Amino acid sequence: MLLDDKTILITGGTGSFGKSFTKYVLTHYHPKKIIIYSRDEFKQWMMANAFAEYKEKLRFFIGDVRDYERLRRAFESADYVIHAAALKQVPACEYNPNEAIKTNVIGAQNVIDASLDTHIQKVVALSTDKAVNPVNLYGGTKLVSDKLFIAANAYCGNKDLNFSIVRYGNVAGSRGSIIPLFRQLIDEGADELPITDYRMTRFWISLTEGVQLVIKALEEAKGGETFISRIPSFKITDLAEAMAPGMKTKEVGIRPGEKLHEVMVTVEDSMTTYEYDKHFIIYPQMFWQESKRPTPNGRKVEEGFYYSSGNNTQWLTVAQIRELLKTDLEEED
Repeated sequence: MLLDDKTILITGGTGSFGKSFTKYVLTHYHPKKIIIYSRDEFKQWMMANAFAEYKEKLRFFIGDVRDYERLRRAFESADYVIHAAALKQVPACEYNPNEAIKTNVIGAQNVIDASLDTHIQKVVALSTDKAVNPVNLYGGTKLVSDKLFIAANAYCGNKDLNFSIVRYGNVAGSRGSIIPLFRQLIDEGADELPITDYRMTRFWISLTEGVQLVIKALEEAKGGETFISRIPSFKITDLAEAMAPGMKTKEVGIRPGEKLHEVMVTVEDSMTTYEYDKHFIIYPQMFWQESKRPTPNGRKVEEGFYYSSGNNTQWLTVAQIRELLKTDLEEED
């Protein structure tokens, strides 16, 4: 199988995605080694304890994606790279723009350069809905990051290497999302829940679904593709009702840099977007090697197609949200 006897490096590997990916791979495949590359030694220590039974399969590297030399050293023995490291809190990026650029843009280029300069075979970079028509600095840096990874395929030459992207929105229950906020307020005995705008919608994706999409990209990408899950939407008002039936809500106004709806595929992207059973793929507009040109076998979407959480055809009911809160959030815990 694809991941068997392979060494996989995850940048930002101590985050929610990294831990979930590591657990999934260790229980479904037989990798040679998983390298966790991140800055926080305490989180690495915590993760090492949590995965103690797999200690022979795990290697922890202290390092920053801003540091090319350290990245290159870490990449020396790896086959595949999953790039999950990022500064992703919108307010923090707005207040510290230079730091966001150093990590999200220069860090992305360092990952690309280190991959080109070693023997990496596949790189999958995690993206975000905020990179689509960005309205905040975080989204802007991730848009640049996406473009860098797509263009990196031009430099592969005859190397057995390709770069691709996986894009999704906030994972259900992830740090900084609305579910932990509602949960905290409910636990503290609040008598109402704040909602920035009653029209707001979001996609629902679990950590496992995100991990599975990354593995699909590893399996199928030839270079430059953007993989996007087909997932249901929900209304924030319905989420509030699912978590606290009958509790009052208060509309408090949209926050700076926030969108009413998550967007995954733009009208412009529709020109090269194909639909599959469980995902979409946006193919690159340029191909640098004929041998690596993908051959789409999905259904081409109509010109002008636009995929957002606001115009989705799949919607979760309050009852369905309540059930998902019991199952999907167990992964996060």
